[in-house]
Amino acid sequence: MEIEVYTLNVFTKTANGGNPAGVVLDADFLSSDEMQKIAKEVGFSETAFVQKSKNADYKVIFFTPDGEVDLCGHATIAVFYLLADKGIIQAGEYTQETKAGILKIECMGDGVIYMNQCNPKFYEILDKKEIADTLNIDVDDIMDDLPIQIVSTGLKDILIPIKSLKILCDIKPDFDKISHISKKYDVIGYHLFTLETKYDSTAHCRNFAPLYDIPEEAATGTSSGALSCYLYKHGIILEKNIKSLVFEQGYSMKKPSSILADLTVLNNEIVEVKVGGTALNIEKKKI
Repeated sequence: MEIEVYTLNVFTKTANGGNPAGVVLDADFLSSDEMQKIAKEVGFSETAFVQKSKNADYKVIFFTPDGEVDLCGHATIAVFYLLADKGIIQAGEYTQETKAGILKIECMGDGVIYMNQCNPKFYEILDKKEIADTLNIDVDDIMDDLPIQIVSTGLKDILIPIKSLKILCDIKPDFDKISHISKKYDVIGYHLFTLETKYDSTAHCRNFAPLYDIPEEAATGTSSGALSCYLYKHGIILEKNIKSLVFEQGYSMKKPSSILADLTVLNNEIVEVKVGGTALNIEKKKI
């Protein structure tokens, strides 16, 4: 049985940048085992499978090469960018059913796709020494005035504040240790960031998820949403600046990426989280 898989580069800042995702349309007839097999063969960090839904416009299922995940930001952008490019949908609002809930999607006329994420959940603050050891850095390389904290807007990540861009770019992590910590705290992986940036962005980021066979990812939508909420909670971004946030990622992989985020706040509480971006390089192959 041959399956058509579309591939796209999402959150691209340059033609060679962004995070590649696979998309399979009309995937209702595929079993979980078949979807897993396809995702492994595609080999990208995530492949999305689009199905009919009784509760939303579309149901989307996400697989890494190693297993199913509840939600994936860049693969969601890939799905709806592809649907718009093929003329299946027009500019407007849509909904997708995921294991993280039913989430709203906005397709803008300029090709930017925004996806709603779950409202943030803030979990435990972790010991800096334990995390520094897994990154092969000193505790002093981690920012003093911000915590290492587990945050989720659909997927749990460990958010790690690094003092400088140089320190962040030079990090050579121990992936076995990161996998161990990820399992210990039941998270997808690490999202490292520094407030020093290349292009006057909100933050510069790196993402490690070796537990899911993703040593490093070039652009991570769900983590960017979680980081937006973390930065607001800890007073780094103020209410007047919660729109048009921009996160740089992928530079250490030579895949420059730009992820957009917007927060809506009511009475000091975050009531809406949106992450957005565009895509390039649509290709089709058979598996």
